[in-house]
Amino acid sequence: MLHGGILCVVPSLPKYFPFFFFSFPSSRLARHLQKEAQSQHNNSEFTEDQKKTIAKIATCLELRSAALQSTQSQEEFKLEDLKKLEPILKNILTYNKEFPFDVQPVPLRKILAPGEEENLEFEEDDDEGGAGAGSPDSFPARVPGATEGTLLPRLPSEPGMTLLTIKIEKIGLKDAGQCIDPYITVSVKDLNGIDLTPVQDTPVASRKEDTYVHFNVDIEIQKHVEKLTKGAAIFFEFKHYKPKKRFTSTKCFAFMEMDEIKHGAIVIELYKKPTDFKRKKLQLLTKKPLYLHLHQTLHKE
Repeated sequence: MLHGGILCVVPSLPKYFPFFFFSFPSSRLARHLQKEAQSQHNNSEFTEDQKKTIAKIATCLELRSAALQSTQSQEEFKLEDLKKLEPILKNILTYNKEFPFDVQPVPLRKILAPGEEENLEFEEDDDEGGAGAGSPDSFPARVPGATEGTLLPRLPSEPGMTLLTIKIEKIGLKDAGQCIDPYITVSVKDLNGIDLTPVQDTPVASRKEDTYVHFNVDIEIQKHVEKLTKGAAIFFEFKHYKPKKRFTSTKCFAFMEMDEIKHGAIVIELYKKPTDFKRKKLQLLTKKPLYLHLHQTLHKE
């Protein structure tokens, strides 16, 4: 059954597959399916090939969710495409045909949306606790695809238009030495929290020292500054992997508004999760003087 264009399932009851269908947000369903696809428990009734198929279905659901939310999508994943997934999902235990779409399973960290992964298991951060010790070290890659990131090249220049490069230098955290596979997701949002440019992930940080996680990586903003809408902001979400819970969590976030775009160094405050893209209910992460350190470079012909 398809209701409102959303295909749904009860992923937490693998013993009762084939699946039950009911109205359910596609992005949330995608995360549940991805969690099942990446589960390591020995009593799973799915083979590795079946898990890959489930992960591909999750990818399709994410594409559909993105198409519904985007006003500028050029390659939408249509409702007709979504309907093709139902017989596959209902017959996952016997399905042996070629998958109808050329997609790849998405790593779990790509599927967990900002602010939503915290609902899976409550975590309380002690903002007044001591700093994590930690000597300079490398972070082993524990999440598929996390090491490389998803950074994009600089856009072609246009006469009279300005491009912005932001170097993420480091972020100050009291427990910097305890963060596993930390990376930063960069997005540009309008006042309603809608993406204005493609979202980019930095590679996993290569160094931690005292109360800092160092990145030293350039982010090329994928729209000319003059074309950004009034009230837009650039968001930086610091994420890290939790091996016991097997998912990547947003620890904190920061943002930079349009009047802060200027050549040179800048430090911006850190706020508590979940990420508030509409900037309505902001709470500082800590009273300690810890910030995200950036350096901006403006390119104009």
